[in-house]
Amino acid sequence: MEKEKGYKSIPLSFNRRAVIASATVTKEKNVIHSFTEIDITEPRRLIKRHFEKTGEKLSLTGYIVVCLAQTIKDHPDLNSFIKGKRLITLDDVTISVLIEREIAGEKVPEPIGIKKAQEKSFDQIHKEIREAKKKKSDKLGSLSEQVWIRLIPSFLLRTFIRLADKNLKMAKRYGKVAVTSVGMFSKDAVWFIPHGSATVLITVGSISKKVVEREGKFVAREHLCITASFDHDIVDGAPASRFINQLSETIKNGELIE
Repeated sequence: MEKEKGYKSIPLSFNRRAVIASATVTKEKNVIHSFTEIDITEPRRLIKRHFEKTGEKLSLTGYIVVCLAQTIKDHPDLNSFIKGKRLITLDDVTISVLIEREIAGEKVPEPIGIKKAQEKSFDQIHKEIREAKKKKSDKLGSLSEQVWIRLIPSFLLRTFIRLADKNLKMAKRYGKVAVTSVGMFSKDAVWFIPHGSATVLITVGSISKKVVEREGKFVAREHLCITASFDHDIVDGAPASRFINQLSETIKNGELIE
């Protein structure tokens, strides 16, 4: 009788190989990260009130996207990418949102592009994200009708990602601004340092409660952990700081929910 090997050997799926290739390429970028906490007590209250009135659970990710779109609209230089020796600035704000889907029994992230996000309401973006999550498929790329990506040989994946990063058609389809919400599944205060090809990448971490002083009283408030990452070849520290300040205020006040 043969002795047990003591391990299992499982071939890497295309989905996993694509993630590895993407991480390898994007770590070559010159990226700066900023970590912050945003008081989201008011938007969370409004989302809860909407649920109590209608039974509809609004997407916090969708709310972050609509706030990001409006902030980017006021900072158009950040809605850009470098192609050769030129800076290409996009007219419309397309925001790439990573959605976790189960494909062939494996949970994988797949991006969708929210096009003309600067013209859309919170409700429109919320519904667009929810509809994308409902779509069933066993092929990566089905959300954006890019299933042909699976035909790319593994040894060409890195080259494809590098070319796609500088491609105008891909920039219009997926944008150069992105949101990923992987950290929302954590219970404690958690930030993530992401990888990605976006000029501006917002990584949503966990929500934690903190006691703060407001108007002479100590009250419990909910804070969202956010990592804002910028392509340093395009964005310097000062404009990045101004951008984060405006984004934080936009998220905090909850006005775009109503």
